[in-house]
Amino acid sequence: MKNLLEKTFKLSENNTTIRRELVAGLITFLTMSYILIVNPSILSSTGMDKDALFTSTALATIFATLMMALYAKLPIAQAPGMGLNSFFAFSVVLGMGYSWQMALTAVFIEGIIFILLTFFNIRELIVKSIPKVLKEAIPVGIGLFITLIGLKGAGIVVANENTLMSIGDFSQHSVWIALLGLFVTAVLFVRNVNGSILIGIIVATIFGIILGDVRLPDTSIISTPPSIAPIFAQFEWSNIFSLKMLIVVFTFLFVNLFDTVGTLIGVVSKAGLADENGNFPQMKKALFADALGTTVGAVLGTSTITSYVESASGVASGGRTGLTAVSTAIMFALALFLAPLFLMVPAAATSPALIIVGLFMISSVAKINFNDMSEGLPAFLTIVFMPFTYSIAEGIVFGMLSFAFIKVCSGKYKDVSTTVYVIAALFLLKIVLDALHVIG
Repeated sequence: MKNLLEKTFKLSENNTTIRRELVAGLITFLTMSYILIVNPSILSSTGMDKDALFTSTALATIFATLMMALYAKLPIAQAPGMGLNSFFAFSVVLGMGYSWQMALTAVFIEGIIFILLTFFNIRELIVKSIPKVLKEAIPVGIGLFITLIGLKGAGIVVANENTLMSIGDFSQHSVWIALLGLFVTAVLFVRNVNGSILIGIIVATIFGIILGDVRLPDTSIISTPPSIAPIFAQFEWSNIFSLKMLIVVFTFLFVNLFDTVGTLIGVVSKAGLADENGNFPQMKKALFADALGTTVGAVLGTSTITSYVESASGVASGGRTGLTAVSTAIMFALALFLAPLFLMVPAAATSPALIIVGLFMISSVAKINFNDMSEGLPAFLTIVFMPFTYSIAEGIVFGMLSFAFIKVCSGKYKDVSTTVYVIAALFLLKIVLDALHVIG
């Protein structure tokens, strides 16, 4: 088995070990396992069966993550995307009035289109055309974004009507659970202890049990997964050629493309698997894994699949190959039968991992030349728009638009590739359409 894993994932070549990869996969699972709770909660607001959604979420995650592991050989996990599931539920179904079956159909169509775009190298062309300065800025923005997710999940940062955000209530146990986990993780990192992020999560969870915020399972921790029959392949084809459906499919395409691109560039760069321009040899395979995951996910009954930025926590713990993603998929498979045990880990206990990873990901900011306004401002907008709009995609949109606009207007139009012009025009068109939709 050891020789098979070595041959399949080239562990020695990537300077890693089986143990390190398995631990990294477990950490990735713990930092993103919240999707098993959140995705069913959001999508069930449309009338979909919540129990069935738990199973479909896990199955779609397992399939898509194994595709990334075994085909692309990357330490990146995939699951139903946050933001995309909200768009599915609150915009398409509850807002536009479509049935959830129609929304699933749109996701399925999007997946098919992505498969075709990937096959003809169009998605890869788009990724490679992103300017180098923005490829440096994207990991920084993602780092700040996932740090904000971690702070929010712990209650250290909370919403505020007057200031948008403010410091949380330090009388809440979740704050101290997260701070203890952060302190333990940081100390262990300084002392070069392997698996320090995982140990921090375990210590924080135990502290939560002591405080009474985390309850041990009352019943058996082993249970049979609910059936996905109520939502399996429930497609509706009657209105697929309508203008509204075209807008829905385009929006799914747009958000998923650039969320995935942003995550791939950020995580792969941090793993040291990308070249100086932010490109990596498995790019096409990674994009194909994402496209196929979305298509199969729709059949299973869940919203769009995307690469997860939380994969950076596993990379920060030493994950370098697809074996990390295999480990994550195995954890999700176990979660199908051991949900009470795995889901007892509170968000506050996983928050320190996101904060620590955020620290690691901002290091590439030192490579950006902020003295050159034509590159510094687009990079800056890319970085700040991600956390401030709570969207990786929006950061890329405004980074690309500002890059193209400033370069052209300052006479440096040769720095802008034809693909960037096309992408910027599409971004501008989408913004205009969104504005007209709001006005209308």
